[in-house]
Amino acid sequence: MKKLIGLAAFCIAAGMLFMLFLVNRFVGLVLIVLLLLIGYNFFCCD
Repeated sequence: MKKLIGLAAFCIAAGMLFMLFLVNRFVGLVLIVLLLLIGYNFFCCD
């Protein structure tokens, strides 16, 4: 289950890279970093 959550968070963060060019960059950047860290921890760590 942790790997599924990690993969979903990573995919959301990758999709938010497109949002970075459309709206407020600071909010998008914070959300991307947060989701990448969550995704990495859930997917790669046991």
